[in-house]
Amino acid sequence: MEKFLWGGATAANQYEGAYDISGRGLSNVDLLPSGEKRSDVAKGILDPKDLPADSIYPAREAVGGYYHYKEDIALMAEMGFEVYRFSISWSRIFPHGDEIKTNEAGLKYYDQVIAECLKHQIEPLVTISHFDVPQGLIEKYGSWRDRRLVDFYLRYCETLFKRYRGKVRYWLTFNEINMVLHLPYLAAGITFRPNEDPLEVCYTVAHHELVASAKAVSLAHMIDPATKVGCMLAAGCIYPNTPDPKDSWQVVEEERKSYFFTDVQVRGYYPGYAKAMFAKKQLKIPIEPGDAAILQAGVVDFISLSYYNSRVLGEATKENTAGNVFSSLKNPYLKASEWGWQIDPLGFRITLNQIYDRYQKPLFVVENGLGATDVLEDDQIKDDYRITYLRDHIDALQKSRYEDGVEIWGYTTWGCIDLISASTGELKKRYGMVYVDLDENGHGSGKRLRKKSFYWYQDWIKQQK
Repeated sequence: MEKFLWGGATAANQYEGAYDISGRGLSNVDLLPSGEKRSDVAKGILDPKDLPADSIYPAREAVGGYYHYKEDIALMAEMGFEVYRFSISWSRIFPHGDEIKTNEAGLKYYDQVIAECLKHQIEPLVTISHFDVPQGLIEKYGSWRDRRLVDFYLRYCETLFKRYRGKVRYWLTFNEINMVLHLPYLAAGITFRPNEDPLEVCYTVAHHELVASAKAVSLAHMIDPATKVGCMLAAGCIYPNTPDPKDSWQVVEEERKSYFFTDVQVRGYYPGYAKAMFAKKQLKIPIEPGDAAILQAGVVDFISLSYYNSRVLGEATKENTAGNVFSSLKNPYLKASEWGWQIDPLGFRITLNQIYDRYQKPLFVVENGLGATDVLEDDQIKDDYRITYLRDHIDALQKSRYEDGVEIWGYTTWGCIDLISASTGELKKRYGMVYVDLDENGHGSGKRLRKKSFYWYQDWIKQQK
């Protein structure tokens, strides 16, 4: 069993900024606007080319992590982090995505980030593609619709695996891969064209990404047999609204939309329910001879996941609540965050047990946290609400490990440093234990301040050693 690792997580497109520095090319996330049109772009309904000229794109500057990484990693070390999950920007390495030659300036930046982690004895856990597709691949090939992206992605992977052999032991192939069914532009750079079947496009994209993921696992093991490669699932248990069997069946069908991806990545083959659905809906998925062998050879070493909230589904006419992209009925037994996400620590324990029972593969929790409006008073943020959330969820995690026998390798809080929200593009929806002095318009000093939760997490990690 691996040593359990405590830490935190960020993503390049929500943290780094510096979108046009040192040869970096545009990425899909650079074209996601703030405001009311963000959702339609993320869903693939609205082409970013049709956005108003005065649109604001928060990922382009984010919270300036590109310039502050040394300071930020030092703060992580002060908290006692043993692991830092971050992502590499694909377009920093291959600005258009299909080049043969790498952008050395981009690689040198990540050389420094990884060196800084290792200097502080922090294990890098690297996401290869965290909602990140070079814009050049979108414009020239239609993004992951085109099988050729598998090869471009593999060239990118090979560059990283060889460059960081012996330095990075944990890799994730795609962040929240199941999001392609819900936010296809955010997740995979897909804007639907006239007369396309959106479902067929999404599952075509999914197939290409699953093949790419499997090939990446095999490639990583060949380059460095000691490396561990995981998949990443946006997770969260679902409760039936009533004892009506129809509600329970709705839950089964909804869960399959997410488990489809991990079923393939963990077991190495397409599940029967997916094949039946493709046939029933007459979806033409471009599965090629040899793909079955590729998927079987490239099963992952572990399953990583995000957990923010549980859901309720059923036929009843109850009020819906907000959530992490997924719709849900309101659960009268739970409280909700400012953004309507239902807070359910026991649901976290249930989720961990459900996934482990299904696969018997090690888990790694790589996102969990509370988005909230933090009030800065006298250079202090007293975020007791975040401490309560984290304490309760970590308690559920520990019970999963010690009482339920779930094998878990680590836990990283989401947004350990404040960053912009993927779902809303807001900075005021803060997750961090370190406050970043910037407002919604990017105005402010950029100064980093320790929140009350910083000291709580520091003390928690110290107690575990």
